Amino acid sequence: MSDNYHQTRFSEDAKRDVLWRTLWRAYFSKHAPRDGCVLDLGCGYGQFINNVEARRRIAVDAWPGFAEHLDVGVEPIVGSVTDLSAIEDGAVDYAFASNLFEHLSQDDVKTTLRSLAPKLSSRGTLTVLQPNFAHAYREYFDDFTHVSIWTHISFADFLRANGYDVLDVRARFLPMTIKSRLPVSPFLIEAYLHSPIKPMGKQMLLTAQVRPSS
Repeated sequence: MSDNYHQTRFSEDAKRDVLWRTLWRAYFSKHAPRDGCVLDLGCGYGQFINNVEARRRIAVDAWPGFAEHLDVGVEPIVGSVTDLSAIEDGAVDYAFASNLFEHLSQDDVKTTLRSLAPKLSSRGTLTVLQPNFAHAYREYFDDFTHVSIWTHISFADFLRANGYDVLDVRARFLPMTIKSRLPVSPFLIEAYLHSPIKPMGKQMLLTAQVRPSS
């Protein structure tokens, strides 16, 4: 994506720091091993990976400007997520992709999944957070860089078709965007995560691992 995208649709916003700090503490820290390696695919401004507490942290993005936003200790890899050859095989224990795959063609998503598979360790998983077209169809293409449509059903099937076992599917995990009049506060975020009712829940969360060879 060009710098123009980061200056308009995806401009830097302090609300995201609050969001990801809280999401890490309240949810993701319980699933990502602190003694392992965490990989952030399409990391953007690095708000997720900067909040991760792990033995090793790696961030990948095609946008050359992302590296200057990373905390000390995070390893930047500038390039497409379709090519993860810079990472050694079996190194990654927790791969994460937020709002990434809707920006890629199906062929590129397939290539990314195949590129990632050998990089995951025996306990390695992939967690995907992204808009769910089933619940966000009205605003899905407000972002002009969205090129593929995914629902919690279609993406789970796509993962299975490309050699992954799906461990968890949450059709409504988070609201679509922080661009609203509602305050972004740790209390409200945690309350939303723990609530069985998800009003405005338009982003899905899926977790998968590479299917063992028979």
